[in-house]
Amino acid sequence: MTHDPGQERPPRRSNRTDLRAQVRATRADFERQVQSTRADIERQVQVTRAQFEATSERIEARTGRNLIGAILIGLLLGVAMLSSLIFIKELFMVLAVLIAGFTALELAEALRRTGRTIPRIPVGVAAVAIVPLAFYGGATGQVLGVFGGIALIMVSRLALMVLPGQRMPRREVLRDLGAAFLIEVYVVLLASFAVLLTTQDGGQWWTLAFLILVILADVGAYASGLSFGKHPMAPTISPKKTWEGFAGAALVCLVAGVLLALFMLHQPFWFGLVFGAVILVTATFGDLAESLIKRDLGIKDMSSWLPGHGGFLDRLDSILPSAAAAYALYVIFA
Repeated sequence: MTHDPGQERPPRRSNRTDLRAQVRATRADFERQVQSTRADIERQVQVTRAQFEATSERIEARTGRNLIGAILIGLLLGVAMLSSLIFIKELFMVLAVLIAGFTALELAEALRRTGRTIPRIPVGVAAVAIVPLAFYGGATGQVLGVFGGIALIMVSRLALMVLPGQRMPRREVLRDLGAAFLIEVYVVLLASFAVLLTTQDGGQWWTLAFLILVILADVGAYASGLSFGKHPMAPTISPKKTWEGFAGAALVCLVAGVLLALFMLHQPFWFGLVFGAVILVTATFGDLAESLIKRDLGIKDMSSWLPGHGGFLDRLDSILPSAAAAYALYVIFA
């Protein structure tokens, strides 16, 4: 009896067909499972996103700012400032040039929206020039930079009057000159004290210390005011600032001032109390002063350049007068 190989071929094709069908079925099941999992993940992401946005909206409605964006921007600026102060002072000068220039232009633009005629280029040049003058020339360079900047802006403003259509009543011109003086004194002069302090022997640690106190004062006032705030501190200037927030900021500043004095500045503990109290007052005053300026200008934020913070001046309002106070304390005690 002979063996016919052809008789075994149909079963092999049937097995291959069944195997292919099983593979296709398995692949289809896998694709359905992947699609189902993807749909579940997308739904979960949408739910989480909706919850996150709702939480952010509640926080923003209560605090008046985008807290998440504010934290991210604050961390970025903090890392840049910390790195420049600890490692290379010249990097701090570069950072100060950028901040001073943007802040001065920001305030000039806000004043221009109210009808003031302020030349932008002289404002920017004056703000930028004072940083290297104070950094390399000390107090003498600082004074020359401030008075030179005021003279440059005022001469530029008066020079505009020779152009057709730029002649204005004397009262308006005096208001423009007053606005230019405000920019140079409020922004440029006060900011230059931070540069001047950093150039001193060990001054970078004093700059870092007063910046830490300003930040802690802001955080302490924010947390305490958000949790316990009931009594407005200055309702016509800053309705959200409360005495409970000020008390929280005071507690944080005094404790942090003592710790910074002992472990960073190598000063006695009582100096830490003085340091914390002075920065608390200047930071609060700076915040209220900028709020008063914005109220007079009829704006909420100086600009929208820093998400969650508003503008540069909205972040520097507490730092500017505190820089001058910290430099004075250094001169007296260091």
